[in-house]
Amino acid sequence: MLPVLILAGGLATRMRPITETIPKALTDVAGRPFIWHQLSYLYGQDIRDVVLCVGYLGEMIESNLGDGSSLNMKIQYSFDGSKLLGTGGAIKKALPLIGEDFFVLYGDTFLPINFKDALNKYKTNEKLALMTVLRNHNQWDVSNVWYESGKLIEYNKRVKNHNMHYIDYGLGILNSSIFSRYPVGQAFDLADLYYDLSRNGDLGGYEVNKRFYEIGSVSGLKETEEYFMKMYKERL
Repeated sequence: MLPVLILAGGLATRMRPITETIPKALTDVAGRPFIWHQLSYLYGQDIRDVVLCVGYLGEMIESNLGDGSSLNMKIQYSFDGSKLLGTGGAIKKALPLIGEDFFVLYGDTFLPINFKDALNKYKTNEKLALMTVLRNHNQWDVSNVWYESGKLIEYNKRVKNHNMHYIDYGLGILNSSIFSRYPVGQAFDLADLYYDLSRNGDLGGYEVNKRFYEIGSVSGLKETEEYFMKMYKERL
Protein backbone atom coordinates (compact mmCIF):
# COMPACT_ATOMS: atom_id res chain seq x y z
CA MET A 1 0.00 0.00 0.00
CA LEU A 2 0.98 3.59 -0.53
CA PRO A 3 2.14 5.68 2.45
CA VAL A 4 -0.30 8.09 4.05
CA LEU A 5 0.33 11.76 4.76
CA ILE A 6 -1.87 13.21 7.50
CA LEU A 7 -2.35 16.97 7.72
CA ALA A 8 -2.35 17.72 11.44
CA GLY A 9 -0.81 21.17 11.74
CA GLY A 10 -3.80 23.47 12.09
CA LEU A 11 -4.40 25.87 14.98
CA ALA A 12 -7.86 24.37 15.69
CA THR A 13 -9.27 27.67 16.91
CA ARG A 14 -12.87 26.43 16.60
CA MET A 15 -12.19 23.75 19.22
CA ARG A 16 -10.92 26.01 21.98
CA PRO A 17 -10.67 25.77 24.95
CA ILE A 18 -9.88 22.05 24.32
CA THR A 19 -7.08 22.90 21.90
CA GLU A 20 -5.49 25.62 24.00
CA THR A 21 -3.27 23.03 25.66
CA ILE A 22 -3.25 20.08 23.22
CA PRO A 23 -3.26 19.75 19.43
CA LYS A 24 -6.55 18.68 17.87
CA ALA A 25 -5.14 15.27 16.91
CA LEU A 26 -4.82 14.40 20.61
CA THR A 27 -8.42 15.30 21.47
CA ASP A 28 -9.94 12.55 23.58
CA VAL A 29 -12.53 10.55 21.65
CA ALA A 30 -14.10 7.56 23.39
CA GLY A 31 -11.16 7.25 25.77
CA ARG A 32 -8.31 7.54 23.24
CA PRO A 33 -6.59 10.36 21.36
CA PHE A 34 -8.30 10.81 18.01
CA ILE A 35 -5.08 10.17 16.07
CA TRP A 36 -4.97 6.65 17.54
CA HIS A 37 -8.37 5.87 16.02
CA GLN A 38 -7.11 7.05 12.66
CA LEU A 39 -3.91 5.06 12.81
CA SER A 40 -5.66 1.92 14.02
CA TYR A 41 -7.97 2.08 11.01
CA LEU A 42 -5.05 2.69 8.65
CA TYR A 43 -3.28 -0.35 10.07
CA GLY A 44 -6.36 -2.41 9.31
CA GLN A 45 -6.11 -1.15 5.71
CA ASP A 46 -2.58 -2.63 5.46
CA ILE A 47 -0.92 0.78 5.71
CA ARG A 48 2.34 0.84 7.64
CA ASP A 49 4.07 4.09 6.59
CA VAL A 50 2.70 7.43 7.79
CA VAL A 51 4.02 10.99 7.62
CA LEU A 52 2.42 13.53 9.94
CA CYS A 53 2.53 17.18 8.88
CA VAL A 54 2.45 19.01 12.19
CA GLY A 55 2.69 22.58 13.41
CA TYR A 56 0.81 23.86 16.45
CA LEU A 57 1.92 21.78 19.49
CA GLY A 58 3.23 19.16 17.09
CA GLU A 59 5.89 18.08 19.57
CA MET A 60 3.12 16.69 21.77
CA ILE A 61 1.94 14.45 18.93
CA GLU A 62 5.47 13.19 18.34
CA SER A 63 5.91 12.57 22.07
CA ASN A 64 2.65 10.61 22.17
CA LEU A 65 3.23 8.44 19.10
CA GLY A 66 6.99 8.27 18.83
CA ASP A 67 8.28 6.45 15.76
CA GLY A 68 5.15 4.32 15.55
CA SER A 69 6.82 1.10 16.64
CA SER A 70 4.25 0.58 19.40
CA LEU A 71 1.64 0.43 16.63
CA ASN A 72 3.80 -1.70 14.34
CA MET A 73 3.98 1.25 11.99
CA LYS A 74 6.63 3.69 10.80
CA ILE A 75 5.73 7.29 11.63
CA GLN A 76 7.75 10.29 10.48
CA TYR A 77 7.14 13.97 11.16
CA SER A 78 7.35 17.10 9.04
CA PHE A 79 7.14 20.34 11.02
CA ASP A 80 5.94 23.60 9.47
CA GLY A 81 8.51 25.55 11.43
CA SER A 82 8.15 29.19 12.39
CA LYS A 83 5.87 29.94 9.42
CA LEU A 84 2.49 28.30 8.85
CA LEU A 85 2.62 26.73 5.39
CA GLY A 86 -1.01 25.88 4.79
CA THR A 87 -2.12 22.44 3.67
CA GLY A 88 -0.37 22.60 0.32
CA GLY A 89 2.88 24.05 1.62
CA ALA A 90 3.01 21.44 4.38
CA ILE A 91 2.72 18.63 1.83
CA LYS A 92 5.41 20.20 -0.34
CA LYS A 93 7.82 20.30 2.59
CA ALA A 94 7.09 16.67 3.48
CA LEU A 95 7.67 15.25 -0.02
CA PRO A 96 11.22 13.98 0.68
CA LEU A 97 9.70 11.67 3.32
CA ILE A 98 6.76 10.33 1.35
CA GLY A 99 7.65 9.09 -2.14
CA GLU A 100 6.15 9.53 -5.61
CA ASP A 101 2.50 8.61 -4.93
CA PHE A 102 0.72 8.83 -1.59
CA PHE A 103 -2.61 9.10 0.19
CA VAL A 104 -3.40 12.37 1.94
CA LEU A 105 -6.06 12.96 4.57
CA TYR A 106 -6.89 15.49 7.25
CA GLY A 107 -5.95 15.02 10.88
CA ASP A 108 -9.44 15.79 12.14
CA THR A 109 -11.47 13.35 10.01
CA PHE A 110 -12.23 9.65 10.26
CA LEU A 111 -13.00 8.05 6.90
CA PRO A 112 -14.50 4.52 7.07
CA ILE A 113 -13.76 3.48 3.49
CA ASN A 114 -11.62 0.90 1.69
CA PHE A 115 -8.29 2.45 0.78
CA LYS A 116 -7.43 -0.33 -1.69
CA ASP A 117 -10.55 0.43 -3.72
CA ALA A 118 -9.55 4.11 -3.89
CA LEU A 119 -6.03 3.13 -4.96
CA ASN A 120 -7.35 0.87 -7.72
CA LYS A 121 -9.48 3.76 -9.01
CA TYR A 122 -6.42 6.03 -8.97
CA LYS A 123 -4.47 3.54 -11.06
CA THR A 124 -7.23 3.07 -13.65
CA ASN A 125 -7.92 6.83 -13.90
CA GLU A 126 -4.32 7.49 -14.94
CA LYS A 127 -4.54 11.08 -13.69
CA LEU A 128 -2.15 13.02 -11.48
CA ALA A 129 -4.51 13.03 -8.51
CA LEU A 130 -7.68 11.44 -7.17
CA MET A 131 -10.32 12.98 -4.92
CA THR A 132 -12.86 10.85 -3.06
CA VAL A 133 -16.30 12.46 -3.21
CA LEU A 134 -19.58 11.99 -1.34
CA ARG A 135 -23.02 12.92 -2.63
CA ASN A 136 -23.87 15.70 -0.25
CA HIS A 137 -26.65 18.09 -1.32
CA ASN A 138 -25.25 20.55 1.25
CA GLN A 139 -25.97 18.12 4.11
CA TRP A 140 -22.54 17.88 5.74
CA ASP A 141 -21.16 21.12 4.40
CA VAL A 142 -21.56 23.30 1.33
CA SER A 143 -21.23 21.13 -1.78
CA ASN A 144 -18.06 21.93 -3.71
CA VAL A 145 -17.67 19.21 -6.36
CA TRP A 146 -19.25 18.86 -9.77
CA TYR A 147 -19.18 15.10 -10.31
CA GLU A 148 -21.25 13.57 -13.09
CA SER A 149 -21.34 10.19 -14.88
CA GLY A 150 -18.29 9.00 -12.98
CA LYS A 151 -16.19 12.04 -13.86
CA LEU A 152 -15.00 14.89 -11.68
CA ILE A 153 -15.62 18.00 -13.74
CA GLU A 154 -14.79 20.72 -11.22
CA TYR A 155 -13.80 21.15 -7.61
CA ASN A 156 -14.15 24.67 -6.28
CA LYS A 157 -14.10 25.52 -2.60
CA ARG A 158 -14.52 29.23 -3.17
CA VAL A 159 -17.13 29.63 -5.92
CA LYS A 160 -20.18 27.38 -6.07
CA ASN A 161 -22.46 26.53 -8.97
CA HIS A 162 -25.77 24.70 -9.31
CA ASN A 163 -24.08 21.55 -10.68
CA MET A 164 -22.25 20.87 -7.41
CA HIS A 165 -24.02 18.12 -5.46
CA TYR A 166 -20.93 16.41 -4.03
CA ILE A 167 -18.36 17.27 -1.41
CA ASP A 168 -14.66 16.51 -1.03
CA TYR A 169 -14.76 13.45 1.25
CA GLY A 170 -11.30 14.09 2.67
CA LEU A 171 -9.11 11.35 1.19
CA GLY A 172 -6.95 12.08 -1.81
CA ILE A 173 -4.20 10.31 -3.73
CA LEU A 174 -1.53 12.56 -5.17
CA ASN A 175 1.50 12.33 -7.41
CA SER A 176 4.37 14.40 -6.09
CA SER A 177 4.98 16.00 -9.51
CA ILE A 178 1.93 18.27 -9.07
CA PHE A 179 3.86 20.27 -6.47
CA SER A 180 6.82 21.03 -8.74
CA ARG A 181 5.81 24.64 -9.44
CA TYR A 182 5.76 25.53 -5.74
CA PRO A 183 9.00 26.33 -3.91
CA VAL A 184 9.65 24.80 -0.51
CA GLY A 185 8.54 27.21 2.20
CA GLN A 186 5.74 28.83 0.18
CA ALA A 187 2.38 28.80 1.93
CA PHE A 188 -0.58 27.69 -0.17
CA ASP A 189 -3.84 25.79 0.15
CA LEU A 190 -4.33 22.26 -1.17
CA ALA A 191 -7.85 23.33 -2.18
CA ASP A 192 -6.44 25.76 -4.74
CA LEU A 193 -4.22 23.05 -6.18
CA TYR A 194 -7.18 20.69 -6.42
CA TYR A 195 -9.11 23.41 -8.27
CA ASP A 196 -6.32 23.89 -10.81
CA LEU A 197 -6.06 20.13 -11.34
CA SER A 198 -9.81 19.80 -11.88
CA ARG A 199 -9.89 22.62 -14.42
CA ASN A 200 -6.99 21.01 -16.32
CA GLY A 201 -8.62 17.58 -16.34
CA ASP A 202 -5.95 16.10 -14.08
CA LEU A 203 -8.16 15.29 -11.08
CA GLY A 204 -10.02 11.98 -11.04
CA GLY A 205 -12.99 11.27 -8.81
CA TYR A 206 -14.03 8.25 -6.77
CA GLU A 207 -17.50 8.20 -5.24
CA VAL A 208 -17.94 6.79 -1.73
CA ASN A 209 -21.20 6.21 0.12
CA LYS A 210 -20.31 6.19 3.80
CA ARG A 211 -20.38 9.45 5.72
CA PHE A 212 -17.25 10.90 7.28
CA TYR A 213 -16.74 11.83 10.93
CA GLU A 214 -14.87 14.92 12.10
CA ILE A 215 -13.65 16.58 15.26
CA GLY A 216 -13.27 20.07 13.84
CA SER A 217 -16.46 21.28 15.49
CA VAL A 218 -18.19 20.68 18.82
CA SER A 219 -21.13 18.94 17.14
CA GLY A 220 -18.79 16.86 15.00
CA LEU A 221 -16.80 15.76 18.03
CA LYS A 222 -19.99 14.62 19.74
CA GLU A 223 -21.11 12.59 16.71
CA THR A 224 -17.67 11.05 16.31
CA GLU A 225 -17.54 10.01 19.95
CA GLU A 226 -20.99 8.45 19.65
CA TYR A 227 -19.84 6.55 16.55
CA PHE A 228 -16.83 5.02 18.29
CA MET A 229 -18.70 4.25 21.50
CA LYS A 230 -21.35 2.38 19.52
CA MET A 231 -18.74 0.53 17.50
CA TYR A 232 -16.84 -0.60 20.59
CA LYS A 233 -20.04 -1.77 22.30
CA GLU A 234 -20.92 -3.88 19.27
CA ARG A 235 -17.52 -5.59 19.49
CA LEU A 236 -18.09 -6.69 23.09
